[in-house]
Formats: sequence, C-alpha cells, structure tokens
Amino acid sequence: MSLYPIVLSGGSGTRLWPLSRPHYPKQLLSLASEATMLQATVARSAADHFSPIIVTGEEHRFHIVDQLKAIGVSPAAILLEPERRNTAAAIAFAAESLLATDSDAVMLVMPSDHVILDEGAFHDAIRKGLPAAKAGLIVTFGISPDRPETGYGYIEAAHALGEHPGVHAVECFTEKPDAKTAQAYVAGGQHYWNSGIFLLMARAYLQELERHAPAVAESCRAAMTSAVTDGCFVRPNRDNFIASINISIDHAVMERTNKAAVVPVAMGWSDLGSWDSVWDIGGKDQNGNITKGDVVAIDSHNSLFRSENGPAIAALGVSDLVVVSARDVVLILPRDRAQDVRQIVDVIGASGSADALHAIVHRPWGTYETTDRGDRFQTKRIVVKPGQKLSLQMHHHRAEHWIVVSGTARVVINDEVFLLQENQSTYVPAGATHRLENPGHIPLHLIEVQCGPYLGEDDIVRFEDNYGRVG
Repeated sequence: MSLYPIVLSGGSGTRLWPLSRPHYPKQLLSLASEATMLQATVARSAADHFSPIIVTGEEHRFHIVDQLKAIGVSPAAILLEPERRNTAAAIAFAAESLLATDSDAVMLVMPSDHVILDEGAFHDAIRKGLPAAKAGLIVTFGISPDRPETGYGYIEAAHALGEHPGVHAVECFTEKPDAKTAQAYVAGGQHYWNSGIFLLMARAYLQELERHAPAVAESCRAAMTSAVTDGCFVRPNRDNFIASINISIDHAVMERTNKAAVVPVAMGWSDLGSWDSVWDIGGKDQNGNITKGDVVAIDSHNSLFRSENGPAIAALGVSDLVVVSARDVVLILPRDRAQDVRQIVDVIGASGSADALHAIVHRPWGTYETTDRGDRFQTKRIVVKPGQKLSLQMHHHRAEHWIVVSGTARVVINDEVFLLQENQSTYVPAGATHRLENPGHIPLHLIEVQCGPYLGEDDIVRFEDNYGRVG
C-alpha cells in the first residue's frame, strides 16, 4: 500500500496582499523561511521519498514546475482544475487519478500554504494515523490550541480508538467561534484547531463522497473519464468538472460521515492566514518587531515592517502595526485588523485599479512589469527566462520598441529573424507578426515601449504558442 502526498495549491492571493496577488498567491512566496511555502510543503513529504501530486489551476502551473525544479523534486502529476471548486472536488480529482493505477492508494492531503515548525511531530502524527486510514477511516489532524483563536475552525475529539493508539473519534466540527466559546474550548482540553490536513484511502474517500455529496463524486468521476494528459499535466473534462458544486471536504464529508477520526498533535502549525500570523511565528527583535528589507524602526514595538522591492520604511514611535511596502503600493494597518485586508482588495478590484493587484505579472516564459503609463504610451520591464519564448503574435492597435538591457534576444518580425545584444533595439510596427525569444543561458532583460490608441493586454492575436494559449 502506497502513501501519496497530495498538495492543494489554489488560493485567491488576498489575505497576504500586497505581496500575495491573484496570479501569485502566498504559497509561491517565501514568508516563513528561505523556501517558498509550496517548496516547504513538498519538502516535508519528499523527505520520505514520495513524489507529490499537485492540484492547482492553469494560471499557476508553470510557477509550480519552476519551484519544484529549483528544489530537485519531480511531481508524480500536476492536476489542473479548470475552475476552483473547493477542496471536496480537488481531493476527489486526486483520488480518481490514483485509483486508475492503485486501488489501495492512501492520500496525505496537505494545503500548500501552511507552516509546520516541528516536522518530527508531523511525521509522528502521520505514523499514528496511517493504520486508521488503512482501516477505512478518514483521518484529520487536530492542532493542540495554545490560545483562544477565533479565526480557526475546531474539532471536538470523542473517545480514543483503542485499536488505533493516538487516534480519537470525532464528536463534531465547529466553525470559527466567538472569543468566549474559544476560551472555553481551550480550557476544556477536548477541542483542537482544524488543520485541513487529511490522511485517507482514495477509495474510502470516494465512497463517503458518493454517500454524502453524490453530485461532486459524479462530476469528478465523469471529468476524469475523459481527462487529457500533457507531460506531467492532467486536465479533466472542463464541463464535467465545473458541474461540481463549490463545497469543502469539511461540509461535504467530514461533518456528515461516521468515519471521521482525529490525531491530536502539537507541531508548530499555522495556516499563515494573515499578516498578524506572519508576525506571530516570525523571529522578533528585542522590541517585538519583525523587519525585512530596507527598514528603519525607532522606538517602535510589536510590529511587522517588510519592504519587498518597494519604498524604504521609516517608523518612529508606533506599535502593533503591519507595514508592507511593495513596488506599487504600501499597506498600513493595525495588527489586530490584519484579517480585514480582503476589504482593501475588494475595493481596489471594484475600482478597476488592476495594477495594484498585479504589480509584477508572471507568465510561463518570465515576467513583465508596467513601469510608466501615459496618454497613448506605456513602458514595461520584461524578463524572459533562458530558453523560453513568447508566443508568435500580432497587435492591431499598438507598435512596440524593444531595448535590450542585458542578455541576448532572438527576434522575429514578419519574415525577418535576427539577434539583439545588450544596448541594441528594434521596432515592431502595429499589425506585424512578431516573437521574442531568449536563446541564451542567462535571463533576458529588456525595456518595451508601447505606443498607440489602445494598449490593453487583450489586443493580442496568437498564432503559435509553447504554452497552449493560441487564440
């Protein structure tokens, strides 16, 4: 019987804004260590020589490939959801893919954006829970609470399962409680934070899903019947998959099944769901501050100051703040309001100020960043990764000027093909078919100046693309 790590890598990129963005959510960032959260999650399972299966969306697939390659991990598969349908469908997607080759597969399901400081305790908990999972129980991990946290869901443990030492039956699940109830839970000793980590047989999960949420089970089964495999990428049938309702595994299965079990564990866990959580787990100075980047803090206490390619932060005589400086925006709020960052993101999104939601835009071939904009022009800084190329494309409304800052560019303009070196430039007229490629071994950096009556990203016609984006 094999154990398969399943890493759920979705996310809307709102709770740790402005560093986390919709196209680059928090699991792709280095927030708790030098490794990104995705890399740290994968490393926890790769240490036991298991190849992970990643469940994610199309927009993040190449970021994930790059980050896994950077730590020397080859995924068993990357399952691509056409649209997010929450954890019940994501886990069913993984279970269906495993049962095609292993009818006894056991899944260790982990969100990609959690912190676990005591990995030894985590692995011990897995060893305790594995016999129960093999027996058909759906095992979750309950975090021993060290404070009355109102931002987490809770699991109430029932009697111990004598045949499975260290494992308890589940009495009930409770959504985020008020402060008084959370205090009572901590004092009572029978309630644990719901970690969202599961250990379960693929077959057992699909049986319970069929029993309690049959529409989800059916849509995922139908979607995998006609799935398409492209290298390590697996794409289910879109129409079947999105027919699934949007529901979590907790609501679809765990709150309804009689097979739920919990392993209590203290492992230094956090879902890192707010900037206050980042402050809570981080290494603080003698004043209780966490600082990163270009920061000067004088007579300031218990605050998080973080400058990431943005303006320097200078703080004097302040306490209990979060100040995050990104290239395009500075976030300032009290630490106890950190859960409310989503309100800012919602307002910015509604106002159409998209630049504040997508500062550096990541693409499969590299990145681009808008550096200036005015009437009928805008400038971008473009970085193309070694060996990568943009699509063969054309714009109806804008012309482009390309200036190479460093590296080598291979340029196609209509029927002409040529190389550009550092300090060289070229002009791409509106309506010309063109392509940019980095044939070298170092990143290609260039400045692009766009001129024309319309400069939107939707003014593009792709004729050929390495990443399946023709159209």
